[in-house]
Amino acid sequence: MNYSSYQNTNVQLSTGTIIICIAIAVLMIVAWWKIFTKAGRPGWASIVPFYNLYVEFEIAGMNGWLFLLLLVPIANIVILIMLYIKLAQVFGKDAGFTIGLIFLNMIFLLILAFGSAQYQGLQQSTIQQ
Repeated sequence: MNYSSYQNTNVQLSTGTIIICIAIAVLMIVAWWKIFTKAGRPGWASIVPFYNLYVEFEIAGMNGWLFLLLLVPIANIVILIMLYIKLAQVFGKDAGFTIGLIFLNMIFLLILAFGSAQYQGLQQSTIQQ
């Protein structure tokens, strides 16, 4: 048998691709750090696995333990959309911004982090519903 064809199927990433991926990861860490500090939470919480999701849900005004539903297939999509809807609301953004968070997540997270949006917290009308 000739196994040489199996050896050639390894995917090799170029150095440039790796550098771009690291740059995007660092940019997203900085964006989440900024969003956390805008919401009055410690920025370091954005880099702690699982705890960052717990805090994201709390920032959005949802039960922090709902992040566990992100581990359930199909339900994770619904929960993530709910999170983005609430996140846009607590920063005073409209439905169009929510659509942007869902479909162009990285760009709209950067806008949320470095834009003029201020954390407004939960409105009384939102709490009563």
